[in-house]
Amino acid sequence: MSNIYRHIIRVSADEVDINGHVNNVHYVKWMQAAAVRHSEISGCTSFTNSQGATWVVRTHRIEYLRPAFADEQITVLTWISDFRKVRSLRKYKFIRDSDGGVLATGETDWVFVDAKNGRPRTIPDDVKNAFVLVMENQEP
Repeated sequence: MSNIYRHIIRVSADEVDINGHVNNVHYVKWMQAAAVRHSEISGCTSFTNSQGATWVVRTHRIEYLRPAFADEQITVLTWISDFRKVRSLRKYKFIRDSDGGVLATGETDWVFVDAKNGRPRTIPDDVKNAFVLVMENQEP
């Protein structure tokens, strides 16, 4: 179990828009990739699948602070900050490796749902226990 997952991104030229920096849509893709990978390595994906369930995004929120450019390496930090009955809040921080600059912060509200009917389900303890919650005073 890891409380904060580190996901490394190398910005490709294809991710840069006409403004000369990474297009905002790529941050959402990076959030998804980091969340999926963290879930896989923690065992959450296996527990979720065994329950006949899946996770869906309810909302995303991103605050853009600085631009990112082609060929930069970015570390996406992600962690779980809470579990509620059927929902979980995951947070993110995007850091440029070359200077430690924080490029963006964000969060995603996920809903645990039945994979067949799409209805929300109570999150089982096995799924919750795949993660160590990071409280606000412990955030990177």
